[in-house]
Amino acid sequence: MSKTMTEEVREARTAGIRALNSLRQAQRCLDSARGWGVLDILGGGLITNLVKHSKLSDAQRCVDQARYDLDVFRRELADVNVPDVQIDGFLSFADFFFDGFLADFMVQSRINESRARLEDACRRVEDVLRMLPEV
Repeated sequence: MSKTMTEEVREARTAGIRALNSLRQAQRCLDSARGWGVLDILGGGLITNLVKHSKLSDAQRCVDQARYDLDVFRRELADVNVPDVQIDGFLSFADFFFDGFLADFMVQSRINESRARLEDACRRVEDVLRMLPEV
């Protein structure tokens, strides 16, 4: 492997690890929001509702960072000619998650669905990282 290709693989691997870390941080943010959402469903008051929405805002920031890092990873993978890696398909999970909630129960349902999508995204990034040659 040439020095240039070795550097490209190293950059792709670094971008993948950064994306994976961002996805895991987004999972932690959603887990926190999920916990507060359960309290809210069980009869939490104004404070619980405010904390839950604060946690959802934190989760939005985490998801936005993960989307950005996944996009960087996708571009770096193009430099090392990794074939047919399906990263674009799960970049849109944030659009689904934060698209207008109607009720606390629906919020909780979307948090859980988004958490599952984040888990899937983590698995896919880990699979791609395993495909990259060791440098």
